[in-house]
Amino acid sequence: SFKSGSGASSALILRAFEDAGATPFSSAGRTGATVGYTAAPDQAIDLVSLLGVECSFEKWDVRDAKSLAAVETAEANANAHVVLTESVFAAAFGAQSAMGRPYYSADASASAIEAFRTRGYGLNGAVLAATGIADHAAFVAAVEEALSDAPAGNADAPASSTFVGGEARIAAPSTGYAHVALGFAGPTGPLGEVVKQCLTLQGAAGFASSGLVGVYGSADSAGASGVVDTLCTALTTSVSADTVKRAKGLAKAQALFALDDGSKALASAMTASVLETGTFSAADVAGAYDAITDKDVNGAIAAMLKTNPAVAAVGDIAAVPYHATVATRFS
Repeated sequence: SFKSGSGASSALILRAFEDAGATPFSSAGRTGATVGYTAAPDQAIDLVSLLGVECSFEKWDVRDAKSLAAVETAEANANAHVVLTESVFAAAFGAQSAMGRPYYSADASASAIEAFRTRGYGLNGAVLAATGIADHAAFVAAVEEALSDAPAGNADAPASSTFVGGEARIAAPSTGYAHVALGFAGPTGPLGEVVKQCLTLQGAAGFASSGLVGVYGSADSAGASGVVDTLCTALTTSVSADTVKRAKGLAKAQALFALDDGSKALASAMTASVLETGTFSAADVAGAYDAITDKDVNGAIAAMLKTNPAVAAVGDIAAVPYHATVATRFS
């Protein structure tokens, strides 16, 4: 993001932000990316055009991006939890699917990078989120003018991935620890977050991301099989009304705190809400969690456990049961 364009260098783009007292930010994940900035309200409109600069892929920018990607990939591959996350997505959606392919990669060619950015980083399918705007209509009109020449990107719908379930195992006996994750096709949005908190309160570390909901845990070599038992118990134990109440409180607090955790977190929350419901307000965020019932949670977990589990294991995993054995725990 914020790299050299046809009419502005990287240095010029960043200097424009600095001169306006603004701070740019960017983030990316498996399903999308965000670019934005924090600025005083009177400077907000003047900087919008910098979000839609058409990248010119200067050799030094591509070289530096690939070098940084190589460093981040090496660090990720040395982190057991990151490798476990990569593995559970591969097991859930298939290693060659859009969702199952590795998120971290340093092997892309310059032409592949250009094709990916041109295809994905355009106005088609983009969500513009802004706060602190006094005159909404004037802001929308100014944005339309500022981004009139921005690249549109690909009009096609993004590649879809279907949850299939399966297994991914990476053996590294020398680590002396086994890391295991069990994932299922589950709910998204507030309900997914509440289910995640319920699973955590049930005695396992819960996770929810992009429709993949489940639990994970770690143990030394001697306790490798026991950690699977713990994860399965957390998933199959009926969730009490008290647990749902506590989970709703935790999930709602986490969502509301995120709104005050800087522009990047706020932009992410606003975008997710717009994509999920078509609108955004702090009151609606809180209300969405309050409206979740015990029946919703237990029904969601029951539906999850009817899907084929995704089993990921990393480390000293000789004693970790295979997929076929784990799947019988939910049949």
